[in-house]
Amino acid sequence: MQRIINFVLRYRNAFLYAFFAFIALVMTFRSHSYHQSKFFNSSRWVTGSIYGAGSDVSSYFNLQEENQRLTEENQRLRKMLFNSQEDSIQPLDSTLAVYEVLNARLIKNSFTSPRNYITIDKGEEDGVHQDMGVITTDGILGIVENVSKNFATVQSVLNTKSNINAKIKGTEYFGSLVWDTKDYTEVQLIDIARLVPLVVGDTIVTGGMSSIFPENVPIGTIKKYDLNASKSFYNIDVELFSDMANIKNVYLIENKDKEEIQELEARTIE
Repeated sequence: MQRIINFVLRYRNAFLYAFFAFIALVMTFRSHSYHQSKFFNSSRWVTGSIYGAGSDVSSYFNLQEENQRLTEENQRLRKMLFNSQEDSIQPLDSTLAVYEVLNARLIKNSFTSPRNYITIDKGEEDGVHQDMGVITTDGILGIVENVSKNFATVQSVLNTKSNINAKIKGTEYFGSLVWDTKDYTEVQLIDIARLVPLVVGDTIVTGGMSSIFPENVPIGTIKKYDLNASKSFYNIDVELFSDMANIKNVYLIENKDKEEIQELEARTIE
């Protein structure tokens, strides 16, 4: 206590000066409207800056929650899109929906080896199973190959084993989507007959001839093309819409009719 008293006595002149300066400022602001205006404007600016900074900090910490909300909304909208009637944007009744859509996040990605695989944070407990199609917000990504309790691996389109039905958008010209391992931004569309008119920049989409992907899921655009050795079919380089080196959120597509279709086709072959 004695130290505090000694401190006050030692700096008493400074304290008296500060006190009288404060009284003078108060009297000045009260007697002059101009000074009042400047004072309150400055106070508002300081207060606004503090609130603005607080809002920015709060928004930053809410980004993950907002991103999750948007991902779930995209999941719902994609389900509506995949189950919409051909000539209508109205979705089918949920009991008639053919496709289910789940969202997931990547925890591992590869795109530089001949056989690239992706690991996601959803597994059997989340309803994920083998042969589900996987897409990004921009386009196709791959097909689920193996599933554990909480995780799954996806065979990327950047895989020499990958073979996906694809077509030129707006036509019924189908081919197979493969990868030649040369460039992770491109895949190849083969088995398109030489009589088909092609234009660089044409969009390539899923063909819907398999039970994995819905028809017309975006894949990419024609970058260049030439005839194969037999001169009967085109080799087409397709520039992917998805940035295969920068992916975080994905969507898994389940065709609820797939099992029935596969059983019927198996019986037919037998």
